[in-house]
Order: sequence, then structure tokens, then C-alpha cells
Amino acid sequence: MKVGIIGLDTPHGVEFTKILHDPQATGDLADLTVVAGFPGGSPDLPCSWECVGQCTEELRAMGVAIVDSVEELVEQVDLVLLESREGRPHLKQATPALAAGKPTYIDKPVAASLADVVRIYQLAGEFGAPCFSSSAIRFIPEVVGLRDNPQLGRIVGCDAYSPSMMLEYHSDLFYYGIHGVETLFTIMGEGCDSVARVYTEGTELVTGIWKDGRVGTFRGIRDGLPAYGATVYGTGGVVHDGIEEGCATDVYRPLVRQIARFFKTGKPPVSPEQTLEIYAFMEAAHQSRRQAGCTVMLEDVLKKAGQDAAAKR
Repeated sequence: MKVGIIGLDTPHGVEFTKILHDPQATGDLADLTVVAGFPGGSPDLPCSWECVGQCTEELRAMGVAIVDSVEELVEQVDLVLLESREGRPHLKQATPALAAGKPTYIDKPVAASLADVVRIYQLAGEFGAPCFSSSAIRFIPEVVGLRDNPQLGRIVGCDAYSPSMMLEYHSDLFYYGIHGVETLFTIMGEGCDSVARVYTEGTELVTGIWKDGRVGTFRGIRDGLPAYGATVYGTGGVVHDGIEEGCATDVYRPLVRQIARFFKTGKPPVSPEQTLEIYAFMEAAHQSRRQAGCTVMLEDVLKKAGQDAAAKR
């Protein structure tokens, strides 16, 4: 099965290729080969254009053909990894792959705006193209262990945290807060109703109220140790775990295994509904900051995003 990578301005594409090309790969990771890459890159984003040259050369050295357009790449592959570092180009870059019905993994963030996230999933549905997005954090052992810890009993709340650097032109939390927010939803599940946000230059504190009365929070770190982890509250106990940052291959391997299984089965490990709720949570937090911390309903931001997405048709 031939895999193509759109966006060579992040080390993710290189690391994912190393995992898939491992001669000892077995099971879900076997029989997938990255054959083509489109460099892309954002000329107004230094971390993008500084990386694209090196990553392109590393992939070329691994036998990956470098092509001149997304359309050319889509013609040559069965499966697509959309890896562009930032979200602004994702809708444009995803459209040819989805229109061709190619199973597509979209690295975080899905897009720079909730309207684009909605439109991407609309296109996936219209063309019958399997699609999913996830932070690597969702599948690492520490987070899975927190969610499934038998000491907890029924989970009644969670406080998740991660770094939360922001990127211009993106809804505030999309670019890096996604890691902690995805941790929160991995543990709490769907059903968040409303969000309120406290913002300072160095810290986020976003509180979500779930429809069943549970409370989950995301603490975003900009001033202090850039740590990842969560405290989970259950009917049987309280459990905390931090996430140890190991080598890139170890961090990404659980995600790549999920991507490979998705490519082979067409079944996403994260539903479109949960992904849309995660991004609605972050957009609601963005709107809460603009409204001096007022409570914002997820239903309202999704309705507005749907209207904006319709205008993009």
C-alpha cells in the first residue's frame, strides 16, 4: 500500500516514515511504504520554512519521491498523511485527497478555524473518504492507562495540562493546546456543553461543563515547565500521571500504529463527532477570552462554524 505525505515542514513525516519503513515492522505497521512527498511549507512561518528543506532531503534519502503538487501526489498513492505544520493550508491540501476517496490522516491541528474543520469533515462524508485526526498524546500508554485505570471506578472529572503556545491566524488553542485538550477528551469522552476560560500571558485555565454535570479542565502552560499529564477523579479514587517525553519514535509509534490500522480498515480510531467537539471546545474557549471569560455554548460555536463552512462550498 502506497503512502504519500503532504507537508514536509515538520519532523513528523520523517519520524512516521522511519516507523513504517522499519524492516522489522509487523502487524498493522507492515506493508505500508511512503513513496511520495509534497514539500509545501508556509513562507511566512519561520519554523515551517526553516524545516522544509532538511525534512525533504531526509525523506529523499529514504527513497521517497518528491513531487511538485498535491494533485500529483494523490495520483501516485493509495493513502495520505497530511502533515503540514500549521492549519491554514489544510482545507486546500486535504480536498484533492478526499475528493479522490483516499483514506487521509490529518495531523494536528485539523485546520486553523472551526469552519475549516467542519468543511473538511463534510468533504470526507460527501466523497466517502475515511478521515481522522489526533494528537499523538491520545494513544501513549500514560493517557490510555489513566482512562482505563480500574482504581478510578466511574470517571467524574479530569484536570489535563500541556504546553499551549499559540500561532498567529489560528484559533488560540488549536496549534498546541490541542495536546492537553485531546488528553481531556480521551479521558472524559464526548458530551461537553459549555466552556469558560481564564487567560493570562503565561497560563490558560479552560473549564468545560459536560451535559451529565461532570467538570473537566484544561490548563495550558506558557510560563513554566512545559509538561503534559492529567489528574483524573473517579468514584473509586483519584489518579495522576505525567507523560514522560522519550525519543520521538517511541512517542509516535502508538499513533502510527493506529494510523496504519485505519489505513487498512477504513475505520477511524477517533470519530468525526468527537473531533468536531474537541475543536468546538477550543473555539468556545477562544470566544470566551474575547468575552472576558463569559460562558460560551459549544452548540452556538458549531452552528456559526457550520454557517461559515457552507459559505466555502
